[in-house]
Amino acid sequence: MTKKKPIAPHLLAECKAAHDLFLSKKNGLKLTQRKIADAAGITPVSVNHYLKGINPLNAKFAAVLAKMLGEPIESFSPRLAAEIADMAAASHGNVSPMLQPHREAREYPLLTWVVAGEAIESSVSHPTGVAEEWLSSTENAGPNGYWLEVKGKSMTSDTPPSFPPGTPILIRPEGFDLVSGKFYVALHIPTGEHTFKQYVLDAGVAYLVPLNPEYQTVVLDENWQIVGRAIDAKITGM
Repeated sequence: MTKKKPIAPHLLAECKAAHDLFLSKKNGLKLTQRKIADAAGITPVSVNHYLKGINPLNAKFAAVLAKMLGEPIESFSPRLAAEIADMAAASHGNVSPMLQPHREAREYPLLTWVVAGEAIESSVSHPTGVAEEWLSSTENAGPNGYWLEVKGKSMTSDTPPSFPPGTPILIRPEGFDLVSGKFYVALHIPTGEHTFKQYVLDAGVAYLVPLNPEYQTVVLDENWQIVGRAIDAKITGM
């Protein structure tokens, strides 16, 4: 695989300045890279790549970071501060910059597979107090959305995407579409067991596909029912 080319020195200096500012203020503000990611609508890995200088800063991320740090953008990137000022000035002419969509983060409960299964089978929302931990996401999982932690190694892959054991996945249990290549929770009706797999439709036949080639692909027949779609995941170890 070709190694990514380093970014220009002046762009790297901006990233370092932003990272240093984050380190100096994160404890006082109780700020984490995950909180910044949620506010910016990106992943914690993307935040880390910006702060470590793997990817150059952009105007949208700089604006979010500056707001959360309570500092002007000029404090780490005069270049982007000027770019944003130019965009604002342009809005007074006959061309306005397109605003990026923003969705507020919402918290959903982290359920055990047993509790999630009970909620699915009863067709009601999860009971109050069933989760000790709540995780946030900007994705809309609906009123009964919940997080699960991946069990086993069947969805672990050497290449992205990969969902190692313990990875939190956000499940939308209602109002989802079946899209080949996306990821779903399925109920095995005879045993009552639930599994997390990739849904693949090939030549009119539906399959539940593990990402780990050591595990077996299953035909999605009358013994299976799709009960939720995975719409977000948290990267562990950050």
